Amino acid sequence: MIKYETNSKLVKKGQIFVAIKGHTVDGHDYIEEAIKNGASKIVGEKELKLDIEYEQVKDSSEYLKNHLVAEYSAEFNNLTIIGITGTNGKTTSCYLAYQMLQKLGQNAAYLGTIGYYDKDTHIELNNTTPDILTLYKLLDEAVAKNIKYIVMEVSSHALSFERIAGLKLTCAAFTNLTEDHLDYHKTMDAYLKEKVKITNYLKKDGIILLNSDDPSSESFKIFKNYKTYGLNGDYQIKNFEILPDHTNLKFSFDNKEYEVTTNLTSKFNIYNYLTCLSILNNLGFSIEKLIAITKDIYPPKGRCETYKVGKGYAVVDYAHTPDAVEKVIMAYNELKKNKVITIVGCGGDRDPLKRPIMGNIATKLSDYVIFTNDNPRTEDPQKIMNDITKDNKSTNYEIIFDRQEAITKGIKMLDKDDILLILGKGHEDYQIIGHEKIHLDDAEIVRSFIKKD
Repeated sequence: MIKYETNSKLVKKGQIFVAIKGHTVDGHDYIEEAIKNGASKIVGEKELKLDIEYEQVKDSSEYLKNHLVAEYSAEFNNLTIIGITGTNGKTTSCYLAYQMLQKLGQNAAYLGTIGYYDKDTHIELNNTTPDILTLYKLLDEAVAKNIKYIVMEVSSHALSFERIAGLKLTCAAFTNLTEDHLDYHKTMDAYLKEKVKITNYLKKDGIILLNSDDPSSESFKIFKNYKTYGLNGDYQIKNFEILPDHTNLKFSFDNKEYEVTTNLTSKFNIYNYLTCLSILNNLGFSIEKLIAITKDIYPPKGRCETYKVGKGYAVVDYAHTPDAVEKVIMAYNELKKNKVITIVGCGGDRDPLKRPIMGNIATKLSDYVIFTNDNPRTEDPQKIMNDITKDNKSTNYEIIFDRQEAITKGIKMLDKDDILLILGKGHEDYQIIGHEKIHLDDAEIVRSFIKKD
């Protein structure tokens, strides 16, 4: 068990409570509760006199990180840790690799946007890559369960805040870089620099797999042991056929051609599949074995999750960046026999620059658009909508703030062979309005409609 804790409610007898001052909560306010729950020592930044041992430090977060790395990171050296970074595709690529490893009879775990998964556990997480204490706790439990492989998403924030400090990656991958998180990173160059930091965590004999069709992949070649995938990659896409419920793919590697059918659809999922396949191939699994189990793996919840609704289709997807929204709509435009209707919004208290970009992409590429709420948080939904529709000259859209109402309206609009894209929330089963988390699951709304119909 990790002996450090930052949540006073979770403190167990004998643990060290580290009081961290966060954006909204100050751990120093909960020291008494930590002591009541059995803390043997308190670490904090304020000058305090307590009845138990107290250590005052300059930076509690730094203290915690340094002590976790010094005392526990060596325990994880026997894990094969796979880290995938990039703007889009991290979740699907990681989840596919996790499924494949299980199908190959390996004891594996997934850690990322949709939570932590191993063969008998599912835990929800607050961040794509959790804080270092949560991460170390999960890895500590994984070691106790004799798990060998950890497939994890590595976000730019995680690299910026050193959430994966002390870890050594056997294999890494870079999917792509498109506009996102500029409210924090400010520029695309700064955003890329944070992503490239993943190379600092690779073992000396590790390898990184790169999407050769993204120009930003060049920056990762500072790590000399790399392979590429893409239209001109080492794992080279030769041909593909995308259908509403599967994709036929032909690719080559090492002068040999392969054909495979996946349960994924859209061009971007070809890249996600090759990210996964190339990683596992470089960990020693043959391409033939990987192809043989491909029929048994599926995209994660909320990633191109497709439902037959009446005469058409409804697709729930997590796309919430300009690039992801564009790729999803374009992918289904290639498949459509009639209209593509899109439901999309933008999060509140987040990067406002992407809002008009996403609005224009949606109206330009869709036959009709319904703009709706997507976690407005503490921001005025009307202001968000004003940003989304700013300078948008199209007339093929309407605004329905209530997300459930918007989805219901979209479903009712479906005609023969129409496709309804419900974008932005994917696997999430809540809506954040103000500081309140309200239950709302896009797929659940679709399934409920189908059941009543």
